[in-house]
Amino acid sequence: MRKLVSNLFISLDGVVEAPDKWSLPYWSDEIAASVDAGMAAADTMLLGRVTYEAFAAAWPERTVEDDEGADFMNSARKYVLSTTLSEVTWSNSTLLPDDPASAIRDLKAESGGDIMTSGSGTTVRWLLSEGLVDELKLLLYPVVVGTGKRLFPAEGPNFPLTLKTTTAFGNGVVQLTYGLV
Repeated sequence: MRKLVSNLFISLDGVVEAPDKWSLPYWSDEIAASVDAGMAAADTMLLGRVTYEAFAAAWPERTVEDDEGADFMNSARKYVLSTTLSEVTWSNSTLLPDDPASAIRDLKAESGGDIMTSGSGTTVRWLLSEGLVDELKLLLYPVVVGTGKRLFPAEGPNFPLTLKTTTAFGNGVVQLTYGLV
C-alpha cells in the first residue's frame, strides 16, 4: 500500500498561499535536501486545479540545468482534482473522475512510491476530511505573513493528528511530520 504524503510550506500564522513570496529568504541546503527526499520517495503527484495550472505553466520548459526538480516534476505521474477542468495537457497528467476519493483509494492500493501533494491547501483539507492523508509534512517558517489563504480556516472540521517526527533546521524552519490518528 502506498502512502499519500501532503507537503506544505506554512507560516507561523498558518498561511500556505504564495510561499514564493515569503519562504525564499529561508531556503537552504537542509530544506532542499528535505524536498528532494520527498520527491525521491514519490513517483506520483496529486494536485488541485490551482496548483496544477501553476505547475503546468512553469515546469514543462524547465530542465535539470534550470532546476534539479525538473526531471521529477515533468516525468512523475500526475493526478488532478478538479470540478472545472475538462482536460489536462501536462505530460503524464490525468484528470480524476467524478468519485475522486475512490480513485485515490485505488491509487493507494497500487504498488509504487509515495503519492505526494505539493501545495494545494484546499485539496489537502479535502484529503484530510476523507481520511486519505497518511502523512502531513509541514515546513513551518519563522515568519508571520499576515494575509493569505490559511491551511485551516477559522471554522472547519477537526482533524486529530499525531506528531511522528520533528526536524529543526539551522535557519529556524522546522519540519513537522504528522500522521492521522
